[in-house]
Amino acid sequence: QVQLVESGGGLVQPGGSLRLSCVMSRAILSVFNMYTMGWYRQAPGKQRELVATITRDRTTYYADSVKGRFTISRDNTRKTVWLQMNTLKAEDTAVYYCEAKHDQYDYDDNWGRGTQVTVSS
Repeated sequence: QVQLVESGGGLVQPGGSLRLSCVMSRAILSVFNMYTMGWYRQAPGKQRELVATITRDRTTYYADSVKGRFTISRDNTRKTVWLQMNTLKAEDTAVYYCEAKHDQYDYDDNWGRGTQVTVSS
């Protein structure tokens, strides 16, 4: 069982930037390469929503709401995925979760505990 640990959340003013990190532990390098990594978020009173994903060959997908502002990236040797968030808006306020989903086995779906991002003046 892999573990995911997020970091980098915090309080930022509108228009500011944050960089979230998610490190996969308890996994050897080759295991990390078998996972598509993703970032989701959940605002108070709302359902969890997809923000961005990145495959092992670095194909990316973004929700329309973050296109052009957020960038997802990964380093397979460091078993880490990042979410660079620029031009943050109040509506980006949420708990951000990292997901690791195995490319072959749908049941192998892992989540971190989340990191809070608050955008407020």
